[in-house]
Order: sequence, then structure tokens, then C-alpha cells
Amino acid sequence: MTEQLTPTDIDEVDFFTDNTVLHDPYGYLAAMRNECPVRRERHHDVVMITGYEEAVAVYNDNARFSSCTAVTGPFPGFPVPLVGDDVSGLIAEHRDKLPFNDQLPTLDPPLHTDHRALLSRMITPKRLKENEEFMWRLADRQYDEALAGGRCEFVGEFGNPFAMLVIADLLGVPESDHNDFKDQLLTSTGTIGSSGGDAMHHSPLEYLYGKFTDYITDRRENPRDDVLTGLASALFPDGRTPPVIDVVCVAANLFAAGQETTVRLLSTAVMMIAEDPALQAKLRADRSLIPGFVEEALRFESPIRGDFRLSKVPVSVGGVELPAGTTVMLNNAAANRDPRRFTDPDTFDLQRPNARQHIAFGRGAHSCPGAPLARAEAKVSINRLLDRTSDIWIDEDKHGPVDARRYKYLPTFILRGLTRLHIEFS
Repeated sequence: MTEQLTPTDIDEVDFFTDNTVLHDPYGYLAAMRNECPVRRERHHDVVMITGYEEAVAVYNDNARFSSCTAVTGPFPGFPVPLVGDDVSGLIAEHRDKLPFNDQLPTLDPPLHTDHRALLSRMITPKRLKENEEFMWRLADRQYDEALAGGRCEFVGEFGNPFAMLVIADLLGVPESDHNDFKDQLLTSTGTIGSSGGDAMHHSPLEYLYGKFTDYITDRRENPRDDVLTGLASALFPDGRTPPVIDVVCVAANLFAAGQETTVRLLSTAVMMIAEDPALQAKLRADRSLIPGFVEEALRFESPIRGDFRLSKVPVSVGGVELPAGTTVMLNNAAANRDPRRFTDPDTFDLQRPNARQHIAFGRGAHSCPGAPLARAEAKVSINRLLDRTSDIWIDEDKHGPVDARRYKYLPTFILRGLTRLHIEFS
């Protein structure tokens, strides 16, 4: 797809279902932004925000935008018509009928503020440092299995189990339960985010709710000197003890969302390294380049394609007037290639000076709380992969020759990432 799309061409494309856009969304998003960084698409009546400044403005505006439809957008729709110049009351009245209404990304202040505070007991600098020490040991254990032959499927053999067990350790899941988590949450093709089409035995969130309910209930009754006791004793900012289910929801959301984002980041980063021998050589020669490489990978191929908001009142964004009840999509993938913010945005630049200004993890109150964790996981995984190999390349038997690659991407408009990544190595 080229960037020379006309307004008519843009309107013919359904961003949410078009398979071509799924594999390469950037031409469509650039054409949409060139028309207007705040432009309504005609298929689902969603206002697509593709500009960097415009997206950041909405991310930071919790007063006039609700996150109640953050992960569902226009699907399956709001339970009642959103009429009037202030739909805040309708949102409050019908919020409990919306999918994922108990999950952190869909909450609005002050409830979101309370629940976000619980995360401060889960992701502390001390806990992150301890968790990173675990990552180095885990990476070697997982690479022992994944690198046993001359080739591997990186997503299933390393990315998924590694990311899942890192989150499990961060949240204090006893190591004796790790194998049970792997058995219950890993399929042959994916994890909670479902990297392929395999049916799962049950709802992953249902399993997580059950496990963490047991953990938190037990630690409140029988405190120990462990991370789970810290979660169980966490308080809201006003000193109230949260209901068990509130702690469980926050823990389960961090477990599911953080894991999935990391897997997409890792698979993209390793694909780039395997596809580009010159880039790989630079990273092997100078490991100090890896943090910058991770930031540019996040900008260039955002693992989170976008997020949704619902306007509560009439609001102007980028000079465009939006009535109350408007569904907007904040396109991280588009904003991170906005030429008004990033010079030559469609070129991967290992030493881009402002790469970290990307919004791959969102912005504002709802920015991804697991961002520091994902960065650490990527740094550890890439370092150890380079330590344990002398060369990495794409498996052409699985993905085709260099001039005709065959990659499959997650069939979702929320996440951006490969379902499989077959590599060979020496």
C-alpha cells in the first residue's frame, strides 16, 4: 500500500477488517493523516486521530473523554443512544453493561486513580530490580530450550513463556505454581492475547481471577514475607482497604496486558535483527546501542496499534469539532510516524535522537504501567540472544525468500505483532 491514496481510496478501506491494512497499515494511516490528523472513517463512524500532538492531547484529557470503551471502541456499541451535550450520566448509568468494565484500562477517575495506586505496590523500583535479576536467569533457562537446535519459532518457544513467567515472578506467584500457569495459559501458538487460532481450555482471565483471588485471600488471612502479601495489604490513597476483587482485577490486567505487549515487542525486535545483517552487526559490536534500538523499535512498529476514547461533551481536537458521544481511536502506530514530530519517520534510525518521545505505551493517566518492565525484558532477551549466537537469520522455509517474505500478524486492531517468527542461527 502506498501513501498516494485519495480521499475516496481512504473511505473505501475498512481499517478494522481489511487484511491488507492488517499486514501494512502505514500507507493508510499516512494518507488519513495527510487528509486531516483528526478524520472520521465511514465504516464504523470512528474519528481516527493519526497526529502526534492531537493524540497526546486526548490521552491527557480525562475531563472531556472517557476510557469506558478503551479496548472495544465501536464494537459492540454503547448499550443506549448517546444523545445530548453531556453523556457523562449515560456512561455512569450503563458502564457496567460494557465489556471489560472492571478492567483498569476502561476505568475513569477517581476510580481509575484508586486502582492505579494499587499498581505502585506491584511495580516498585526495588521489585523491578529483583525481577530483572530473575529475568537474566530465566532468559538462559528458556534459551536452553529454544536454542537447542539450529532453528526455532521464537514467539512460542521463547517470547510467550519468557514474558509470562517474568510477570508471574513480578507479582510473586510462587515458583512452584509456574508450571501450572504455563500449562493453563500457554497454547501451541500463544498466550492470553492468542497469537494464533488455537482454542483455549477456558477463559484465561477466569483462571487468573481464580488464582489471584486465592492468593490475595490467603495472604490477608495468613500474611507472609512475600510479594503477594504486599499486594494483599495494599491500600487505596485514602487509606481504605480495597475489596479482594479490586486487587485481583488489577493484578490480572497487569498479567495479561503486560505479557502480551512484551511478546509483540520482542518478536518485532528479533525480526528486525534477523532481517538486517548490518543492524545485527552494530548491536553485536556495541551493546550500549540496545536501549536505543528498543525505543526505535517501539516507535517504528508500535506493539499497541491504538486505544479508544469516548467524548463526554463537545470538544475540539486539532481544530475539528467533535460532538458528545464521539468514538475516537488514538492511533499510536500513526502518531509515532508523524513527520511533524519525527524526521523521515518511515526509516528505522538506530540513533534517532528523539525516539523515546514515541507513544507506543500511550500517555497520561492510562499510560502502560508495565512499560519499564517491557523495556527491561527486551534488553535482557536481546543481550542474551546475541551472547548465545554468532548469527541470526530468517527461516526462509517458513517465511519465504527475502524479496517475498510471508509474515502473519495478529488479527486485531488493538495489537500489532507477529503470530509466528521462525529464525535460524549459528
